[in-house]
Amino acid sequence: MKITIAAVGKLKEKYLKEAVSEYTKRLSRFTEVEIIEVDDEYAPDSLSEAQECQVKKKEAERLLKRVKQGSYVILLDLAGEQTTSSGFSAKLENIMISGNSHITFIIGGSLGLDQSLINISDYRLCLSKMTFPHQLARVILMEQVYRAFKIINNETYHK
Repeated sequence: MKITIAAVGKLKEKYLKEAVSEYTKRLSRFTEVEIIEVDDEYAPDSLSEAQECQVKKKEAERLLKRVKQGSYVILLDLAGEQTTSSGFSAKLENIMISGNSHITFIIGGSLGLDQSLINISDYRLCLSKMTFPHQLARVILMEQVYRAFKIINNETYHK
């Protein structure tokens, strides 16, 4: 099993880098983890709708180049499905049971997602209706993936 997290932007804060490193280490007993960071596109504060679409398109192109053929793609999307930790672990387990050995999670940029990402996704996941910085969303995602593997392996109590 391999998990790839492809995200727009680089982690800058030391505490976030340390958290990602810790969850990568914890997950290593269950799965291989790969983190891919693509450059975010410069976007001034005031953009026209057309400029915003161009930024999202360029970021999506960078992400799409990094998605391996045959990978099951889970897109983090505010319009995606909200679930519980148990529901998420069941989803991951079902993906694995159905023969997928590689799952790619995609975290878009701060302006949102280009339609091309939505089109290639196999599943759209909403971590929360609350707004988080994209860098923090990466840590939250990794914690939930780790928790899902613990649940799948009957190593934790869950509801």
